[in-house]
Amino acid sequence: MDIQILYEDNHLLVVAKPVNIPVQGDSTRDKDLLTMLKEDIKIRYQKPGNVYLALVHRLDRPVGGVMVLAKTSKAASRLSDAIRRGAFEKIYLAVVRGRPSQIHERLEDFLLKDHGENKVHVVSSKTKKAKRAVLDYEVIGENDGLSLLSVNLHTGRPHQIRVQLANIGCPIYGDQKYGQKVNKPGQQIALWSHGLAFEHPTKKDMTKSESLPPKEYPWNLWPGYCKRS
Repeated sequence: MDIQILYEDNHLLVVAKPVNIPVQGDSTRDKDLLTMLKEDIKIRYQKPGNVYLALVHRLDRPVGGVMVLAKTSKAASRLSDAIRRGAFEKIYLAVVRGRPSQIHERLEDFLLKDHGENKVHVVSSKTKKAKRAVLDYEVIGENDGLSLLSVNLHTGRPHQIRVQLANIGCPIYGDQKYGQKVNKPGQQIALWSHGLAFEHPTKKDMTKSESLPPKEYPWNLWPGYCKRS
């Protein structure tokens, strides 16, 4: 599989994750991103033995876009700490059904994951084991009964963007889990990791990377936000 490398040095590997592949091995035993990238590094640099490459954040299997991985344990530790401190900017693009009532808004909810059904629910703040989830969104386009949103994700809870947007009545196009009443089986979820910005773990300067979604429906309703080819 052709995986686009957006940035690479001795400590970091930033890639555009293709849709519908897991970030690491799971029960499906399908080829995963981490394994493919380790194999690629081993071949490109003719490395003997095991290749060190660590996940510091994740994307849901059907979601594509920018991901950063650590090539050293020092980078992994410092990037993980930056994420915990909220010093890691994560911008997503999402196409949702309908239009949110506000052009831009902060959503703050408490989420609880049901591991049995692998689904997340919005619950009361008093619910045991519930975790606070915060994001900001802005409507940047409307077309064909859909809205294009830019989402600034402040916390990285499982399925966070999907469940929070569905909770305000605007499920993401193609989301079979949180928008099954309005989406058809087989539709690709229109959620994309658009940009990451963080302090480089050793150079201490800001590292920024961006990726655009493919030029297909519904992304092509807004050509300026799609890949050119």
